[in-house]
Parts: sequence; structure tokens; C-alpha cells
Amino acid sequence: SPPLKPEEKPSETGEVHQRKELCHWPCRCPPAPTCTPGVSLVKDGCGCCKVCAKQSGETCNEADTCDPHKGLYCDYSEDEPRYERGVCAYLIAVGCELNGVYYLNGQTFQPNPLYKCLCVSGAIGCTPIFTPKLAASPCARVTDRKKPGRSICGPGQNKQLQSTNYRLLSAYRSLPLVLKNKCLVQATPWTPCSRTCGIGISSRVTNENRKCEMKKEKRLCFIQPCLTNILKMIKIPKGKTCQPTFQLPTAEKLVFSGCSTTQSYKLTFCGVCLDKRCCIPNKSKMITVQFECPSEGFFKWKMMWVTSCVCQRICSAPGDIFSELKVL
Repeated sequence: SPPLKPEEKPSETGEVHQRKELCHWPCRCPPAPTCTPGVSLVKDGCGCCKVCAKQSGETCNEADTCDPHKGLYCDYSEDEPRYERGVCAYLIAVGCELNGVYYLNGQTFQPNPLYKCLCVSGAIGCTPIFTPKLAASPCARVTDRKKPGRSICGPGQNKQLQSTNYRLLSAYRSLPLVLKNKCLVQATPWTPCSRTCGIGISSRVTNENRKCEMKKEKRLCFIQPCLTNILKMIKIPKGKTCQPTFQLPTAEKLVFSGCSTTQSYKLTFCGVCLDKRCCIPNKSKMITVQFECPSEGFFKWKMMWVTSCVCQRICSAPGDIFSELKVL
């Protein structure tokens, strides 16, 4: 290439910047590393070795990839014109809403003393926090008379005591396990309905499918119609303060996202109380309902069919996933 003139800059000459070669084949990989909790173990950008994914704000390149499970990508904009070294940043995505509080995409928060959560593209993931349980050790009360101050607990007892110093409250209650087609079926309880009146959505995680894989399953729920004069419609028995269930006088079609069901249903709804108690579903079954949309065809949804309700004083906001947690 011709020599540069004094007033010329290198970028004006059309010089091409050679990027450093980071990938080499055939692959030669060290043992897979152990990543810290919350960091994904992924293949590097060369498609060779297992590495701990780079996190937000860390440097990245062609080989060192950013954590894809947290919606991160490598931003090379500050390394112009080479575009060889970047910084992990979050993709522009929607945030999350929980109990009326809005969180930004990628934000870490702690809505409950027992759980720490992360918002990723509209989805909330939570990990439990171990809470120390301070309990008097039986070994501290029983000591060896021959050697004062020394515990007489054996190694097995000490190990057992250490394992009970921390207790973890599970996010979900365990359900009876059933074996179906060589698959040990497991499922979390259904979440509370997302709406106190009108058609809402509840969800759970289950592996009850052909591949026996844990997947999120959703269903419709209809706890109570949105009526302004609901107390006038429900007759509470004399001497009582609550009516657990009620039905509308006639069967009606259900409307969801501008579409209506092909059949009419006479649903059982949870009632109301004159005191501060609230009525929630106690027993239910699953049905499949078909919706018809104007000029768009049909679709089907699973739906909770309420059979009985119970009135209680413990009332929580719809969609509060931490309402049933208690400190041990």
C-alpha cells in the first residue's frame, strides 16, 4: 500500500483491521469448570468446550460467550473498528410485574425473605435463600464427666446436627407421585387464579407429557363473575355470614380474548362473605372448552371447573406466588 501522507489518518486509507484468531480446531478442552450458582454452563463461541457464561458487565469476545439464559449478548459497539472485544449487556426486553411492582429486565430483587428473584424478558425466576435455624444442640447439654467441656456426641450425631442447622422451605408442595408409561409424573400445585373476577389464568410445572419433560402448563380459571350487585344476587342463609358457592340463573357462553365458547355453561362460582373472609376454590376438576373467534377459527383451552369453595380469613392478592410461604 502507498505510504501515508502526514495529514491522513489510518482509517481514511481503507486499512482492514485483522481480528485476533480465538478459535482453534480440533478442539482441546480442559475439564468442565464448576460455575457459581446462577451462572450457566454453556459451550463456548467456538462450539468446542464447556465454559461458565460471562455475566452482565463482563468482557466477552468470539469465544467467551455471554449467558444466553439471562438474555445477554456481547456488545461490540465500543470496540470500533475492530469489533473484537465487547461487554455483556441485556437485550432490550420487557420487564416483569409482581404484586403491583414493576421490575426491569435483568433486575435482581427479593420480594420475600425466603427467595431471591431475577427478571428475564417478562419471566421471573427465584432461588431459595437458606435461613439459619438456631436450635439448642442436645450435645451442648450432655457432656462427658471425665473430660469437662467436651461433647460426647459421636461423628454420626454431629453430622446429623449440622444437616439440621439449615432448613429450606420448598416453593411447591409435593404431590403424590404416579408412574405412567415409565415416567414418574410430578407436578407443582396450580397457582392462584390471576383474577379475582372474570376469566383468569393459572399455571403449574409438570412432566405429564409424552417426553416426560418438565413444562409449564396453563389453564383458564373463573372464580367469580365481575358483578357490581353481587351481594344482592347471592342469598346468604339466615344466621350465616358466608355463602361459599352460587350459580347464575341461566347458562351463558364464556368470553376470552374477544372469542366466545361454542357451548353455554352454568358454572359454579365462589361466593361472598359479610365479614372480612374470602371464598376460594376447595375442589375442582379439569374440562376442555372450545372458543370460536370471528373470522379466525377455533381454539381449545383447559379450564378449571369449580365444584366447591371454602371461606377463610387468610386472603391474598391474585397471582401472589409467595402467599403460602412461612418462615420456619
